[in-house]
Amino acid sequence: MATKHAALHALIEPVVTAMGFELWGIDHISQGKHSRLVIYIERESGVSVQDCADISRQISAVMDVEDPIPGEYRLEVSSPGMARPLYTLDHFIRYQGYQVALKLRVAFDGRRKYQGLLAGIEGDEVLLQLDGEEYCFPIESIDSAQIVPQFDD
Repeated sequence: MATKHAALHALIEPVVTAMGFELWGIDHISQGKHSRLVIYIERESGVSVQDCADISRQISAVMDVEDPIPGEYRLEVSSPGMARPLYTLDHFIRYQGYQVALKLRVAFDGRRKYQGLLAGIEGDEVLLQLDGEEYCFPIESIDSAQIVPQFDD
């Protein structure tokens, strides 16, 4: 599965980069016979709906030629938004000090879901502060992670 993800990343990243954006991440979500391919793009000056449409057309053309996903799928291009998913160690480093929600591949202490303060990174481990305790999770043990937006009253 990681190989398929790496192949998609290698196929899509040059298209996104050539258009002046950063490829933030890719989610391939299976839904029965159909699936969704969600491409998250980022740029310091922001991402517009038109940007998403333009990049979607370019990626669609490449995907039609290369055909890396068998069967039908829906292509979506989006900004990662406020509740942005975190995929890489660099993402975790960039959002140190933010509230995050993690879902682990395998339960730890009887649970798979954690939410707390992203305290930092040590090597390839994500440090999470929760209820006065610090937890260390190897990045490969994290199935998904995202920022939990905080709103001031």
